Amino acid sequence: MSMAAREPHNDNRPNSFFAIISRMKYIDRWALMRNTHSENLSEHSLDTAIIAHALAVIRNKRFGGQVNPERAALLAVFHDVPEVLTGDMPTPVKYFSPAIRAAYAEVETAAEQELLTMLPEDLREEYLPLITHQGEDVVLLRIVKCADKLSALIKCMEEEKACNREFSAARAATEQAIRAMNLPEGIVFLETFIPPFALTLDEQEKN
Repeated sequence: MSMAAREPHNDNRPNSFFAIISRMKYIDRWALMRNTHSENLSEHSLDTAIIAHALAVIRNKRFGGQVNPERAALLAVFHDVPEVLTGDMPTPVKYFSPAIRAAYAEVETAAEQELLTMLPEDLREEYLPLITHQGEDVVLLRIVKCADKLSALIKCMEEEKACNREFSAARAATEQAIRAMNLPEGIVFLETFIPPFALTLDEQEKN
């Protein structure tokens, strides 16, 4: 059926979906760590989206990839949206035991479904792969996961630069996890674009 032949959708009742996800800015990350500067979920999602876009571009330009950088950025924008309902569970807690990880996975799934049901029915299909990661974005989701870890590494480096040793172990573990993903574009970003984050502004401007 063509767009012109479709019946118009007239469900224009007030809907809370976007008002709810806008509250990502109130969800702080790294809850168990002493922070010199708190990082909220909105900030992290933007950083992850920028990095995911860059990783996709690097993959295409240097490694013969054929992925969509804009789609990678969009998936990254939405990758932590369910946490507006669940909150950000600290990694040591989330992975403390298989039982806790399984229980949290159930909570995540319930949050995803709750968010989807908030949307008008005719819009849900478009947002389902963004929120639940179901669909054909397997390669891009690996890129987003790498971008997520790179964003976390940057946070650790910024805290260390502020003389906060609280993040030293997290930095080492996160860098190891990035290298273990074996994504060549991730290694390029790690070795090319990450080191300047340890520099002062004056030092960065000279690079």
